[in-house]
Amino acid sequence: MIPVDYEILRLVWWLFLGVLLIGFAIMDGFDLGAAAILPFVARGDIERRVAINAVGPVWDGNQVWLILGGGAIFAAWPAVYAASFSGFYIAMFLVLVALIMRPVGFEFRNKMPSPAWRSFWDYALFAGGAVPSLVFGVAVGNLLLGVPFRIDQDMRVLYEGSGLFELLNPFGLLCGLVSLAMLATHGAIYLAVKTDGPVRERAVALAPKGAAATIGLFALAGLWVAFGIDGYAITSAVVTDGPSNPLLKEVVRRSGAWIANYDRHPWMLAAPILGLFGPALAAAMVTRNRPLGAFVASSLGILGIVSTAGVSMFPFLMPSSIAPAASLTVWDASSSQMTLFVMLICTLVFLPVVLAYTAFVYRTLRGAVTAGHVE
Repeated sequence: MIPVDYEILRLVWWLFLGVLLIGFAIMDGFDLGAAAILPFVARGDIERRVAINAVGPVWDGNQVWLILGGGAIFAAWPAVYAASFSGFYIAMFLVLVALIMRPVGFEFRNKMPSPAWRSFWDYALFAGGAVPSLVFGVAVGNLLLGVPFRIDQDMRVLYEGSGLFELLNPFGLLCGLVSLAMLATHGAIYLAVKTDGPVRERAVALAPKGAAATIGLFALAGLWVAFGIDGYAITSAVVTDGPSNPLLKEVVRRSGAWIANYDRHPWMLAAPILGLFGPALAAAMVTRNRPLGAFVASSLGILGIVSTAGVSMFPFLMPSSIAPAASLTVWDASSSQMTLFVMLICTLVFLPVVLAYTAFVYRTLRGAVTAGHVE
C-alpha cells in the first residue's frame, strides 16, 4: 500500500515542477540574460572575454535545471509532455538550435584570432541567450490563452494549431518580452557580481533600465490577463484522487477566470507582489553597489513572476482552447500513484545532492573575473 494519498502526490509534483522551472529561470536565467546583453555591456575582445568567462564555467551545470524540468514533465505529467511537444514542436526546435549555439560559441570562439570569426560567435552567443528567453515567455503566454488541441476517446492528443506563427500573437509576444527583460536584468546583475571594470559599469547601468522594463511589462501583462483574455474554470465536481482521464470533467472559458484563484486564496497575491517589488529592490541595490543583495532580490522577482503564472492557472497545466473539457489539470493528467511515489523518493534522495554540488561549485568559483585574469 502506498503511504501517500494520490491527491497529495499530485499536488507535491505540481510544486516540484514549479520549483524546477523557477530554479531553471534563476540559475540558467542569468546565463541566458548575460548572453543576451553581451553586445551592450562588452566592447572589444578583452571585455567580451571577461563577460563570457563569467558564465563559461557554470552554464552547463545550470542547464541541469532545464533537463530536470523536462524529465519531471515527462515522468509525472506525460499527457502534458505529449501535448506540449505536439503544439510547441517548432518553437522547441528553435530553442534547441539556439541553446546549441551557446556551447559551440564558448568552445569555438577563441579557436581563431580573426575579429570576424570572434564577432560571429559573439552574435551566436547573443542569439543563444535572447531567443530562448523570448520563446519561453511566448510559450507561457500561449498556455494562459489556451492551446488548440483535443483528446479523442483513445486518449490520443490531436494538435490542431497552424504552427509557430500562431504562437507569436500579441499577448504571447508580450509575455516573451516580460521573460526577456526579466532574464536580461538578471544577467546584468550577475555580471555586476562577477566582473570588474567597464563590463561591470555597463552592467550596473543597464540593470535598473531592465528592471523598469520588467516591472512595466509584467504589470501590463497582468492587466491583460485580468481584462483582455478569457481564462478557464472547471464547472463539474472536482475529483482530486481519481483516474488520469481529462475527459471526465466539464470546463468553460470565461472572462476573469484566471483571477478567481486570488479571490479564493488571497495569499496567492504574494506572487505578483513579489514579481513587481523584486526587480525594483534589485535595481535599488545594484545602484548602491550591493550586487549580491541585488542578485537575491532579482531571484525573488523571478520567483514571483513565474509563480504568478502557476497560481493563476491552478489547477490547469495546459488548457485547451478548442475543447476546454480536454484541458489538462493537476488532478487528471498525472502518472500513476505508484510512479509519483517512487519518483518522490528518488527526488528526495538526489535533489539535495544536486543542490550541495551546485553550492560547492559556486563557492569554489567565487570571485570576480577581471581583464587581467583573462589576459
